[in-house]
Amino acid sequence: MNFKQNIRGNVALGVNPLGRKQQVLNHINYIKNKSSYEGPKKVLIIGASSSYGLATRISLAFGAGADTIGISYEKGPKSKRNLGTAGWYNNIAFKEAAEKEGLTAKNFVQDAFSHEIKQEVIEYIKNEFGGKVDLVVYSLASGRRTDPNTGQTYTSSIKAIGDSVVGPNINMQKEDYYTETLEPATEQEIADTVKVMGGEDWELWMEALKEADVLSDGVLTTNYSYLGSELNHPYYGNGTLGRAKADCDIKADAINGLLADINGKAQIVVATAVTTKASSVIPFFPVYCVGLYKVMTEKGTHETPIMHMDRIYRDMIYGENAEYDKEGRLRPDSWELDSDTQAQTKVLIEELNEENFNTDKTAYDLFYKEFSNLSGFMVDNYEDQDVTIEELKALDY
Repeated sequence: MNFKQNIRGNVALGVNPLGRKQQVLNHINYIKNKSSYEGPKKVLIIGASSSYGLATRISLAFGAGADTIGISYEKGPKSKRNLGTAGWYNNIAFKEAAEKEGLTAKNFVQDAFSHEIKQEVIEYIKNEFGGKVDLVVYSLASGRRTDPNTGQTYTSSIKAIGDSVVGPNINMQKEDYYTETLEPATEQEIADTVKVMGGEDWELWMEALKEADVLSDGVLTTNYSYLGSELNHPYYGNGTLGRAKADCDIKADAINGLLADINGKAQIVVATAVTTKASSVIPFFPVYCVGLYKVMTEKGTHETPIMHMDRIYRDMIYGENAEYDKEGRLRPDSWELDSDTQAQTKVLIEELNEENFNTDKTAYDLFYKEFSNLSGFMVDNYEDQDVTIEELKALDY
């Protein structure tokens, strides 16, 4: 079967299942080539099939020896023209590798926002997963959410708040550098974005798990955030996305109160800028990334999701190098926000235009490769193999 990369704008439509398997194995080997570390042993990851969630799962399983439950909403193959989603194959590749190591790797491929999946996971923890979990990771990224209490569906909007924002962006399909205008959101769009991408579902999960008594004493729950710098505040931190992230801070305080009697903790982790399916479509963000990555690569501080998540858990949360801000948030993004890194990035971005944005002046090639990797293309160590649609359909998650 011939796998072809297909991009529309900055959205990947095609997938190479074998390439995704190889990338998962690459990430596993990255962890296995490092020493093991002491960490949690029973982990629930909500949003486990790609990017931060998948990287977290790989680090904890192959670095700390954790049994894991992963929840995601992915689609399997239907035909040669509809091979499903990359996350579908990520789940399968992870499960296969983890089970070879004697680890439990349970995949729930369902709507994580529903009450039904919460109860199914709780029953699995009680009956087949040792009864309790000691880490709950919330890493769910979705543009839509149906409120399980009302049945109403909400859609998020990536927009500014207050005034329009005008700036440069990159179209990877056309390899085009252009000016984009981001219009301000309405109050309803702001509220809907918070409803989808804020901390409400995280809190619902923790309430359900606590009520069911499947959280261990001293349980930790983490939620990934992003704050960025003054270079992207107009469209991120001060936009609808920033408002949703602020809601997660509020919900963290509520969850801390909920977990107080079992010595639990809710931890917001402010992550660094990395290439994900979501970050690729944020207006202006690709321009920031090709500038930032160039500077950080030269400094030796650029990270992919697997590198970043492993550092967070190995060195910070379960290590001795944790950095917190005054609000108590974990700040592994300090490398990105280093003053010299930001100053150099600012100068570089200001020099970009349609003639040089994709030259060796920037990290455009690196950004494009990392973006392609998400769908199983341009993967290191990949060797083409013959596979049929029937064999892909027979894969079991």
